[in-house]
Amino acid sequence: MSGLGWIGAIIIGGIAGWIAEKVMGAEHGILTNIVLGIVGAIVLNFILMLILGATLGGLIGQLIIGAIGASLLIWGYRMVKGRA
Repeated sequence: MSGLGWIGAIIIGGIAGWIAEKVMGAEHGILTNIVLGIVGAIVLNFILMLILGATLGGLIGQLIIGAIGASLLIWGYRMVKGRA
């Protein structure tokens, strides 16, 4: 989440994690939502940079990236645990 700063990353990460939680039907706390949103955004931004050479910018773009990335992390966790 480049360019957002720490406070912006926490806010956008929390919202992205909450969106992923609702989409995936998971039950997490606020701290887990923030962590999933931030880590999801970092992972998906890295993947997009490798594949496309670019990523979405701005608050809305990073919110979308964070929500998709967090959903992928939840899905991956369920695959490892065997609950998918």
